[in-house]
Amino acid sequence: MSEALPSDVLVGSNAVWSRYRRYPVFSSHWLLGRSAIFATALLFVAVTIGTGTGLAMQDWWVGVRIGLTEWVAFVLMATMGPALATWVRHRRWPVSRERKAVVIAVLLGMLISFFVDRLASGYVEQLMRPFMAARGIGPVPQMGALAKAVGLAMNLAVLIVVYGLFGGGLSLRAYFSERRRWDRHNSRQQLAAALVEARDADLRLGVLQAQVEPHFLFNTLASVRALVRQDPAQAENTLDALVDFLRASIPKLRDGESKLHSTLGQQLDLCRSYLALMQVRMGGRLSYAVEADPALRAAAFPPSILITLVENAIKHGIEPKPGPGCVRILASLHEGRLLVRVVDDGVGLQPGLGSGMGLVNVREQLASRFGGRGSFNLHPLPGAGVSAEISIPMEHST
Repeated sequence: MSEALPSDVLVGSNAVWSRYRRYPVFSSHWLLGRSAIFATALLFVAVTIGTGTGLAMQDWWVGVRIGLTEWVAFVLMATMGPALATWVRHRRWPVSRERKAVVIAVLLGMLISFFVDRLASGYVEQLMRPFMAARGIGPVPQMGALAKAVGLAMNLAVLIVVYGLFGGGLSLRAYFSERRRWDRHNSRQQLAAALVEARDADLRLGVLQAQVEPHFLFNTLASVRALVRQDPAQAENTLDALVDFLRASIPKLRDGESKLHSTLGQQLDLCRSYLALMQVRMGGRLSYAVEADPALRAAAFPPSILITLVENAIKHGIEPKPGPGCVRILASLHEGRLLVRVVDDGVGLQPGLGSGMGLVNVREQLASRFGGRGSFNLHPLPGAGVSAEISIPMEHST
């Protein structure tokens, strides 16, 4: 359990924030590395919350206590389930028993996280009560039946997103994915096909985990927490966008379902959900458009590629640009080939942008699937912005 994974089982890269994934999921090395990354990311969230509260209340000591409380609560919520699952895996039980016990451990961690959150929220409310009373802010009035139902739905959404995903749900998915790769590694049957499938599975899982990296997920959750009391409607919109994106990001795996192929329509829906979430997070500064002939939605299109290009457009084009920005996804049929473009009006093509890990994966996957029949081009637009273009043979999904 303390040794690094073999190359055909490994998921991850040499980046600092993903090195812990070189070790088995729910191993001690994996847990320590993951906990350090989450604790560091959450520290920035806690400092932001504490500083903002201290400024608002003009009481830095209360701000420090609230920030520290939020940090401890978030760290416990992020690590409780994985820590219990790590303890289970170190029992070295038979595989079938271990798998069931790991699931129970993660669920138990989610339950404990719920109570940790309730305790932390109650303590924060207690600290803020004198401040609210001094400004004549009374208790929240009694809600009607409809408001209670909406509140319950929002609480369930938070329960699923917060406790289920960053509290161990994604780690549980990675654990079962790793177990399957170990089975392929040990069987050594159909080695060539297994290696291709493993690389595709690794890429898909790596893209999914990158989509919910701590800095992205926790910033969104911190925004929701801040909006719950100030603007419940905006908090609900943010939660809806986050849940829609996560629902589109995590495929429903069914027996017999191909995990190596997808359609253009599925990838467009995923990108649309991501862009909707980013639009809410960026305060409306982002606008977007998805333009594709409905007849093209059934066309076969490799997974993970399009969302990588959209993420690059946001990260390297729109976010560094002052003021509003727009991302457009355009899909068309050109001389019997499927042409998909991601166009942004951001800061333009910067040095080194075309050599990043995400774009390297795009080129490798196109080369693996289509050989010389697939192409990828990245070029600046006149004035400002970048156009990323993929051209592949037109095929219908089977």
